[in-house]
Amino acid sequence: MASSVFVLDNKGKPLIARDYKGDVPMSAIENFMPLLQEKEETIGTAAPVLCQNGVVYMYLQESNIYLVAMSRKDSNAMTILQFLRRLSQVFTEYFKNLEEESIRDNFVIIYELLDEMMDYGIPQLTESKILQEYITQESHALEIQLHPPTAATNAVSWRSDGIFYRKNEVFLDIVESINMLINSNGTVLSGDIMGAIKMKVYLSGMPELRLGLNDKTMFEKSGKSSKGKAIEMEDVKFHQCVRLNKFESDRTISFIPPDGDFELMTYRLGVQIKPLIICESVVETHRGRIEYLIKAKSQFKQRSTANNVEIIVPVPEDSDSPKFKCSTGSVSYAPEINSFVWKIKQFGGSKQEFVRAHFGLPSIRDVIVFVNYVIV
Repeated sequence: MASSVFVLDNKGKPLIARDYKGDVPMSAIENFMPLLQEKEETIGTAAPVLCQNGVVYMYLQESNIYLVAMSRKDSNAMTILQFLRRLSQVFTEYFKNLEEESIRDNFVIIYELLDEMMDYGIPQLTESKILQEYITQESHALEIQLHPPTAATNAVSWRSDGIFYRKNEVFLDIVESINMLINSNGTVLSGDIMGAIKMKVYLSGMPELRLGLNDKTMFEKSGKSSKGKAIEMEDVKFHQCVRLNKFESDRTISFIPPDGDFELMTYRLGVQIKPLIICESVVETHRGRIEYLIKAKSQFKQRSTANNVEIIVPVPEDSDSPKFKCSTGSVSYAPEINSFVWKIKQFGGSKQEFVRAHFGLPSIRDVIVFVNYVIV
């Protein structure tokens, strides 16, 4: 696992460092920033895992700081990268803003968190709600309870004992976003759905919840046929509370949930879908001006409604004197992103709306200068 963990500023200077195993020299961190810059210059981008002279650097960039873990070649890179992600989330929940200044102001509590969250390079307690029960911060000072809560020492490290609610409630939201690439002819080149199941749990004691999915893999394994549309999920990631062996055996998500808000799982669906809203554009350039006609058509059912739709259209960076006319919603010019933004509060299904936009362009674009040289 990780030999050491560093918090660096944007120039690669260490702000915080914690050595867990002592098998990698701490001075090896001096090679990280030159190695990162070399990869970015030669390739254009750098992978989250870099290797040099037998030392593996795994890093996560957040705002103007780097979270870096060093280890030998036999380490589990994915586990360490996930730990760095959890470390970033815990720091953010403690300090609100993960910046260089907040790191310097709270170095005492950061060292305590690093000791609690990792032991001999192995991730331990990473649930911020449990950490906050016995590691508290007040005016940049650290307070530690003499006896940590039982959640820190039992098998369910993400939930405390003795939780009680007069009214037991569970809320579940499924949030999905669509990533799609469409060519100029309207043909979908690629597309997938990124989803997350978010929960709010207000239950007493140690409840065990079960969640079933309309999963294609489950039906194929059991030899059954689904009555509705079965889905095939990819890149599934679970919260640590989920019993993975139970999911592998019968595709049931069984878990003892954390208290309050948490993300149960994320997934990806590589299904063939059509755009919810398709846009067609006609752009005409004239002397000293440019005109746009944007047509937006909703391709979902008439009884459905899309709320808070925003359509962003790029324009030349030196455009001026904007004029707009739209069938619905409102249009505004956003020069900071060289675009105009069409906002529609409610877009009904099977409807088509349009916007016309007119911009002035500097006359120098259309001026051709002829220079005649006369030699006497």
